[in-house]
Formats: sequence, structure tokens, C-alpha cells
Amino acid sequence: MNPLLDRLQPYPFERLRELTTGIQPNPDLAPISLGIGEPRHAAPSLIAEAINGAMAGLSGYPATGGTPALREAIAGWIGRRYGLTLNAATQVLPVNGSREALFAIAQTVVDASRAGATVVCPNPFYQIYEGAALLAGAEVAFANADPARNFAVDWRQIDDATWAKTQLIYVCSPGNPSGAVMPLAEWQALFELSDRHGFVIASDECYSEIYFRDDAPLGGLEAAAKLGRHDFKNLIAFTSLSKRSNVPGLRSGFVAGDAALLKKFLLYRTYHGSAMSPLVQAASIAAWNDEAHVIENRARYRHKFAAVTPLLANVLDVALPDAGFYLWAGVPGGDDVAFAQELLAQYNLVVLPGSLLARPAHGVNPGAGRIRLALVADEAECLEAARRIVSFTQSP
Repeated sequence: MNPLLDRLQPYPFERLRELTTGIQPNPDLAPISLGIGEPRHAAPSLIAEAINGAMAGLSGYPATGGTPALREAIAGWIGRRYGLTLNAATQVLPVNGSREALFAIAQTVVDASRAGATVVCPNPFYQIYEGAALLAGAEVAFANADPARNFAVDWRQIDDATWAKTQLIYVCSPGNPSGAVMPLAEWQALFELSDRHGFVIASDECYSEIYFRDDAPLGGLEAAAKLGRHDFKNLIAFTSLSKRSNVPGLRSGFVAGDAALLKKFLLYRTYHGSAMSPLVQAASIAAWNDEAHVIENRARYRHKFAAVTPLLANVLDVALPDAGFYLWAGVPGGDDVAFAQELLAQYNLVVLPGSLLARPAHGVNPGAGRIRLALVADEAECLEAARRIVSFTQSP
């Protein structure tokens, strides 16, 4: 058995189940969960139509690199969204959702034979980053989110000795759970560090199309181009249809960036067996080529957050994020686990304690004292959840 499996930690939702075992939720209230970030708006009808029209594709094996039509659709979307021109044949690669690709990139990039091989992660973080690093044989270094800077990651916490051993860094912008968007100056700092030490930057951008400001969030490839880095050296961006198009079950996304890295990544994926189903490819082409459903989806989130956030801001330390579909809220008393346990017991409402999304680093657990609220249900259910939290915090 692979001994590295023993280094993996339980997933946050598994830990939450353990922490709530034996709790009897209030039976007078219907259960509501804001715990898992699983999009629950309806998928656009064009997805089903594309799948139904592609059934003949099941008679053949798909190529790991996807069809030219899919890669062109992805490159076209990148051009419309970011104003970039990418080579669809060498700088774009379809993947079966960003999650599996974020895991696989560490297996491709990390050379565990080098002493002290390190992967740097934000903290709090998406646990796939840590698991991918550990199973690749690397050590993990964490850079904590800074509450004084809207929970943007403080990359300055990583010292020079650690950067010198770093082979891969995961960036998440807009961030999970805070929704913070990384500005151009921070991208420039990371690019300079990458040039100095040779590490790869994996930019997780799966929340990029749900935002609340006038300007769309800055992407990693876009930042590189603004800084004259048109070859995207040591940079790969990861994007998914799950949040953008409300199709988490489709398992479709793409990676784009450094052509040399993508050539190696394609080799790894060919042996790993990561070809995308022809049905999924057809649906993905339809989704990337249509923006109307994305605009409608974003408007639904904006309306929902505008209704829910002011209610919660009266009783929790919370504000509208830059992007994403989470609220990252500070709780009274500072005990996020106890808050979540009592809220479930008294109001039949599930939220995710922030401390389960982070690791102790630099003397603190940067998720402690906060909860993550996934506003993925319809507006009525999210408003009902907010009212229950208000009642809970105001109860004697």
C-alpha cells in the first residue's frame, strides 16, 4: 500500500459529520444546508440538447487532448473573456473538471527526489491542493489569509529558504472561502519569485464568473499578459463549467497557459486515462460558446447576495465578497465549531466551520472563528437560512 496515503487528512465534510454525530436537529424546522459549495441553480437547457445530439460519439474512443472544436471553443472564450489569443492546439487542454486537474498537476510537476520538495498553498484552502502535494511526495507550506486585507493571502509569510525548495504553488483567485481577488501587483510578485526559483503556478479560477463588482476578476493569464509575459512561462490556469454554468455533474473544465507544461501534462493524462467523454465535449462546446446563461446566473447570485448579506451583517462579521458564492463570516464568541453544532441542533441548519478549511500555520488557524456559508440554493431558502442565523444569534 502506498504509505503516502497515511499522510492524508479527513475531508472537511467528513470532519463535520464526526463533529455533529449525535446531534438531533430541531424536527420542527425543515433541514437547510449551506455547507457544501455545490451549485444548485438549474443547468441551462443547451447542455441537455448538446448531449442528446452527440450520442453517436459513444461509438469511438475520445482523444485525451479533446477535439479541435472543443479546444477552439475554449480558446474563443478565453479571447472574449480576457482579450487573449491562445494557440488552441498547444496552450489549451480540456479536463474532467478542475478538481482532478488540480490534483494531477502536482503528480506531473513535483520531483520528489529533490530534497525538501515543497508545494505552497493558501490557507484556508481547497483540500485537493494539500492531498495532491502529499501524494506527490512533497511537503506543504501554507500562506495564511490576512483579515486586514479582505482575507487576501499573505505570500510574504513564505520565507526565502522555503521558496528555494518550492516546485509548485496553488493560487485561488477568486478565493475559496473568502472570495478575495488577487490584484496585479501580487501576480507580479509571484511571477518574479517563479522566475527566481523555477516553480510552477497553478491558478485555480473556478469562481471567476460569479462576481459582484463592475469589473470581472483579473485572471492569471490576463495578469501575465498585462506584464508582458505572453508565453505564460510556468503558469497554468484552471477553469471549470461547474460554477459558471451550474453543471457540477458534467465534470468539465480546462487548463491553459505554458505550452511546454501542457505538453508534459498531456503526456501524464494520456497514461492516466483522462479523456473526456464525447457527450461532455459536445455539451462543453455549447456552454463555452454561450454567455447568456452565465449573465443570467450571475444576476441571480447578485440578487441573492444583496438580499442575504445585509441581514447577516447585523449579527455576524461579514461583508459582500469580491466574487464567488460564499460568505466568510466571523461568529460571536469566536468558536466556529460550537456555533455550527448549536445552529444545527437548534435551527436544523448546516454551515461549515472555518477552522476545518485551514491548517494551523504561523501560530494560528486562519479559519478559526469564522464559518463558510455556501449560498447555492434558491433565494427563498438562503433567506430563510439567514433569518434562522439572526434568530440564533439573538436568542438568550
